[in-house]
Amino acid sequence: MMEEGVYGGGKAGAPFDPLTFVQRPQVILRAVTWLFSIIVFGCISSQGWTLNNQGKEVCLYNQDNNACNYGVGISVIAFLASMGFIAGEYFFEQMSSVKTRKRYVMADMGFSAFWSFLYFVGFCYLTNQWSKSEEMQFGVNNMQAAIAFSFFAIFPWAGAAYLAFLRYKQGSDQAFAPSYEAEPNTTGGGYNSYPDATDPDGGYSQPPFSGQAPPPQSGVQQPLPY
Repeated sequence: MMEEGVYGGGKAGAPFDPLTFVQRPQVILRAVTWLFSIIVFGCISSQGWTLNNQGKEVCLYNQDNNACNYGVGISVIAFLASMGFIAGEYFFEQMSSVKTRKRYVMADMGFSAFWSFLYFVGFCYLTNQWSKSEEMQFGVNNMQAAIAFSFFAIFPWAGAAYLAFLRYKQGSDQAFAPSYEAEPNTTGGGYNSYPDATDPDGGYSQPPFSGQAPPPQSGVQQPLPY
């Protein structure tokens, strides 16, 4: 078993709660990225290609086949990765090793940040090629939708990277946290300088060998000087 809260996860071996699982911010963001990836590659794949005058199939983005391939490629990978990370969130609670959780969080953070950047590049690329395209009546809505959802996909991927960073930071802070407990506060009570020393007034007892003679005790006759 591992401590609860390590890298933002619960205690390993805890019972699975489906309602709590689907309400996690990480799972919600992954579902959004999964949906956006379907829209982008679905729009381009269905109506992103047409035949030119020579009968050759070309992309509607200024006849730049690389533009269509880029949009479809990053979206297909995003589709598979989103499902993989959703499954990873399910198994995250079952990871009993701190190192395994750390590797997962680092992979999540790096991949999400990188794919957010790729969608930003894709949005700029598709927008630029679409602005150079000739006016057409076929596939306009699909091409514009692919551009729009390439832009929208930037933010859930960036959000997933940020949540992974918070997990990594939390895990690092716990790794360097002190394992000892604070010493009890003794400033409010009396302090005995040696064992079994008591003071009826509850104050600080007189240490031995202080250089002063003890006061005469009552009931004891002192010898008279000659």
